[in-house]
Amino acid sequence: MRSTRLRAAVLACALSLGVAVPTAPATADQVTGVSSAALPTLAARMASVRAAKSLNYYPSNAAWSSMWTAFDAPRIEADLAKAAALGADNVRVIVFPQAFGYPKPLSGYAERLSTFIGIAAKNRMTVKLTLFDWWDGYTETGRSINWAKGILAPYANDPRVIAVELKNEFQPDNAAAVAWVRKVIPAVRAVAPAMPLTLSVDGQTGAPGLAKIKKALAGTPLDYYDFHFYGSSERSLAEIRKAQAAVAPSPIVIGETGLSSVSDSEGEQAAFLARVFRAAREAGVGSVSPWTFTDFLPGAIPNHSAVSEKPAQYRFGLHHTDGSPKAAAAVVKDAWTTGATPNSVLNLSFEATAEDSPWRSNLPKAGIAKVATGTARTGRAAARFSGTTRTSAGLPSLVTSPITPVQPGHRWRAEAYAKGAAATGITEITLSWFDGNGRWLSQHNSNRLPHGTTNWTKLAVEATAPPGAAGVQLHLKSGDNSGTVWFDDVAMS
Repeated sequence: MRSTRLRAAVLACALSLGVAVPTAPATADQVTGVSSAALPTLAARMASVRAAKSLNYYPSNAAWSSMWTAFDAPRIEADLAKAAALGADNVRVIVFPQAFGYPKPLSGYAERLSTFIGIAAKNRMTVKLTLFDWWDGYTETGRSINWAKGILAPYANDPRVIAVELKNEFQPDNAAAVAWVRKVIPAVRAVAPAMPLTLSVDGQTGAPGLAKIKKALAGTPLDYYDFHFYGSSERSLAEIRKAQAAVAPSPIVIGETGLSSVSDSEGEQAAFLARVFRAAREAGVGSVSPWTFTDFLPGAIPNHSAVSEKPAQYRFGLHHTDGSPKAAAAVVKDAWTTGATPNSVLNLSFEATAEDSPWRSNLPKAGIAKVATGTARTGRAAARFSGTTRTSAGLPSLVTSPITPVQPGHRWRAEAYAKGAAATGITEITLSWFDGNGRWLSQHNSNRLPHGTTNWTKLAVEATAPPGAAGVQLHLKSGDNSGTVWFDDVAMS
């Protein structure tokens, strides 16, 4: 993840695990017991890639190259069993040249990879392999080709492995990298002709980077493209469609996506994934791979890596480090097992804990809503504003975005119930529209809550998404209010 420019010198102890493995491929019968009549085809593997319920994986205590240098088969087996219980049928794993022995893979590490693939198969999961992470030896074409062949040859006809990403988060503006991969692609195809090949770009490079890869590799094309998405989930449909257009007619998968719960709540992390899954389905992308299965313990990421210095990198998981599920795990399970991404993740009745809620404060200097019990319309809790003011930017609000993606011309309706006690100022709900670059376009306002002390009153707004709209935010606003207002039972459709 986001590692295109990272450099790593993997621990020297990695080189003590054995001698080089031969590059001659094993037969399918020797590796898997599959007869030659049942050998996987490129088309069959591509079908699996496009539909894979895939998950990115490292153990919570040993991430990146540490997964291999501190290989723990029992822990991996327990984790992959939990991943399968969520509905995963594929796991992406990253292989590091220096950790595995370069330019000749070491037998000890080759055995660890074989063990990992076997554990995945035991849990009815296939594997996608990513090569050449934390590596930039683009002048070493022959050596890197030999290393790749040594890793991949045993799995050329192994149905447990369905695809190979040649380089994680490739740099299409690096001329040396482009020249290198143009030679690696045909060499890998020679040893594994039925293996789909791909490349990814980092989350910042996005669709323009994919377009550059496709153009650069016109003479040695890939089978599909791997889109890593870490942008605004509110506008994910627009971003996915940009990625599709960049490489059409080749297909894409979303090979990494997620949100760290370091600075956002676990509820917003869950809502982020729900929006991406829903947008992918709308765009016809059948495979979305969350990053990552679990949060990471302190020290889990090798300390020679810049990744280890970024707190956010430790909290992208669907599970806490103790193995307990975060709200995101339920979202992913629903998406994989039922195809549903229910609005319940949005906490529209304020019954969830603050950590499990995706609501966030807007313009908090003018007032912050607190979830309170005792005055709810239904259930036990409601959101309460008291003693609010305003800023030059507007009124304070609670804000969230729907799970359903925004498309221009589609009709939207939002409603919420509000109740006042000596309320003053303005209390309303609004739909605020944004374009694909996050620029504000316009907003539509509901009726307002009357001043004074009132019973529960429905505030509703209906609007058509304007031209260019790619995202919408729902705001529950109460400003210039010397009294108190409660909101409850929000709905969006």
